[in-house]
Amino acid sequence: MNEAVIERGIALVGAILVGVTAIVQLRNDWAAHGLDAGLTKVLLGLMALGCVLALLAAVNVLGVRT
Repeated sequence: MNEAVIERGIALVGAILVGVTAIVQLRNDWAAHGLDAGLTKVLLGLMALGCVLALLAAVNVLGVRT
């Protein structure tokens, strides 16, 4: 097993863990109102989007194909 496979595996697990956590927190904060809550929603949504991109890169859909 080479380093790239290990790196992709760690990225896959990390993306799933952080993505699920961001989505759960977004769901919990959805009913909140105010500027601070709105900013939190935007940041959690961007974090979830970043995790989707990291997940796609980990399974070799995005990025350099090796």
